[in-house]
Amino acid sequence: MNLLVRVAEKADCPRLLELIAELALFEKAPEEVTVTLPEMEAAGFGNNPVWKAFIAETDGFIVGFALYYVRYSTWKGCRMYLEDLIITETYRGKGIGTLLIKTLIKEAQQKGFSGMLWQVLDWNEPAIGFYEKLNASFDGSWINVSLEKQQFEDFDLSDLG
Repeated sequence: MNLLVRVAEKADCPRLLELIAELALFEKAPEEVTVTLPEMEAAGFGNNPVWKAFIAETDGFIVGFALYYVRYSTWKGCRMYLEDLIITETYRGKGIGTLLIKTLIKEAQQKGFSGMLWQVLDWNEPAIGFYEKLNASFDGSWINVSLEKQQFEDFDLSDLG
């Protein structure tokens, strides 16, 4: 296998969305993916990019990627937040995920980040096993909390002017 890891380009976004859809299907939530191609391109390659990704490709075909953004912790400073690490199913178990993680670690070191963090579903045993092999720390004491775009509409913001 002729594997290349490189920084993502705008032209990669359609394939990234395909892989994101594959992940969402695996995670039993395909309807949750609502980002559009123009939104993804603007967020990664517009005037104010908020994410960066590393692509794993073989023979010019993208088989996986790792996408991160910078998170600021008032306790730890700048940290890398790994939003997604996706390897298409037929290429899993070939060391591609490890290579992408090592690429992220090198990036985090070069940028002076204080660490890297991410989430994994508690039932995703293959991913948990992979992260355990990396000697990653697991913290089960935090609960995920979110407000979705539709929920914003329910707030009375008139007192903010």
